[in-house]
Amino acid sequence: MGRVKLAAKNITFGYIGQLATALMSFILRSIFIYKLSKDLLGVNALYSNILSLLSMAELGIGTALNFSLYAPVARKDTEKIKSYMQMYRKAYHTIAIVVAVIGLILTPFLKYLVKNPGNITPRDLTFYYLIFLFNTVSTYFVSYKYSLVNAEQKNYIQTNINTLTKIITVFFQIIVLLVIPNFYIYLLTDAAIQLVQKLFVSRYLDKLYPYLRDKDITPLTTQEHDEVWSKTKALVLHKVGDVARLQTDTLIISAFIEVGIAGVVDNYTLVTGTIANFVNIIFNSVISSFGNLIATETKEKQYKLFKVYRFFASWVYGFSAAGFFILLQPLIYLWIVRRHGPSWMLPTLAVYLFITDYYFKGDRIVLSNYKTAAGVFEQDKYLALIQGFVNLVISIVLVQKIGLAGIYVGTVVSGLIANVTKPVIIYKVCFDKSSSSYFLDSAKYILTEAAIIVACFFISKAVLVNITILTFVIMGIIVTVIFNGVFWIMFHNTDEYNYLLGIIKSKLSRK
Repeated sequence: MGRVKLAAKNITFGYIGQLATALMSFILRSIFIYKLSKDLLGVNALYSNILSLLSMAELGIGTALNFSLYAPVARKDTEKIKSYMQMYRKAYHTIAIVVAVIGLILTPFLKYLVKNPGNITPRDLTFYYLIFLFNTVSTYFVSYKYSLVNAEQKNYIQTNINTLTKIITVFFQIIVLLVIPNFYIYLLTDAAIQLVQKLFVSRYLDKLYPYLRDKDITPLTTQEHDEVWSKTKALVLHKVGDVARLQTDTLIISAFIEVGIAGVVDNYTLVTGTIANFVNIIFNSVISSFGNLIATETKEKQYKLFKVYRFFASWVYGFSAAGFFILLQPLIYLWIVRRHGPSWMLPTLAVYLFITDYYFKGDRIVLSNYKTAAGVFEQDKYLALIQGFVNLVISIVLVQKIGLAGIYVGTVVSGLIANVTKPVIIYKVCFDKSSSSYFLDSAKYILTEAAIIVACFFISKAVLVNITILTFVIMGIIVTVIFNGVFWIMFHNTDEYNYLLGIIKSKLSRK
């Protein structure tokens, strides 16, 4: 099966799975807010964030090894695949132990990270955390096996398993909240189903790739081993910096403002994250295809497809960001605020900064995905550390001066550092070209999208005078028509647009 067909299959299954899980997740969150407290929602968000921080122990080993698998998978070199997978398994088992130890060491300090926890006792805070820790640690004993699936561009296998697990988990958690609204049972239900899933995945992938159970494995050569660890060392710096920039907002909110606000923010994140997941399915589904492309095609063809990939990302992320700028606050009002009160709504400035970072994150995903597929890790290994430092300093200083918006100022500013530097590196290393065309395209996309958002904002002042489901839908249609119409007028004569149109036409002609 070719790159395009595999990517299309990954995208199709990704959308089906995301649609099903998104609907159930919104139902679950609505019931959670009704049955449990804002503080428990904040604790749920905080602990998920802390465990993401602990996952820093992975430190890029998975990314480096995934890259190393592309070539032997393309050659169907089973023996070499076995060698890399053995190294991967040992590394991840070690990581699981490290995460468990660090996680337990952090336990006595939880009370300092949870400001104003309401009626939640220190004992409960500890036990909730230990359930989260168990879920994270147990994942490492299985997740390494997915690397081979993804290297073969069969991401849909992992997507389907995760989708089914999510649906089952959410279904039983909804029952728990309706019958016995208890946070302990809520968390233990998730832990039990996740454990069953991990046991199933381990057996299923062993059957899918029976050679993974072979005992006769040739160790990697010194050169191959050193190449993986050389990339891993560079990725360590990327990972530490990314964690300091991307995984600390909830921690700062909980420690400096209050844990309940972390729960409110998590509702906004659920909405934007759900849409982002739909968008990212497309982009993440082609990472392995890019790895194969880079291993087999010329730099000129790689450059052409990168520009198409980037143009499509700007269109899709721009459209979704425009929708968020105009409709996110009204959506939160309709979903939560009109029933539970204004304390569930965030300040408008903080929301606008949050969405600004969402848009620029779209550009960064394109850049990061291509860098990952190309194995370009060392050239900007200190960049993420600089970003992380800038984010922490700005966020911690400004949160004490202007509140929540200050945290997102740090997020936006630190993120833009990568938007400026990564294109320079990629164009030089991967394409042997100047990055000036990238920034010229960026200016065109940003100015077009900003003009559209301003126009839609003034229209919304008239349409959304009274926020109802009807006026919300009408405004959504207006944003859709204006954004896509203007974007088409501006860019329908470009090579990137015509390439995408050609793919769509070829797909339709086969049906």
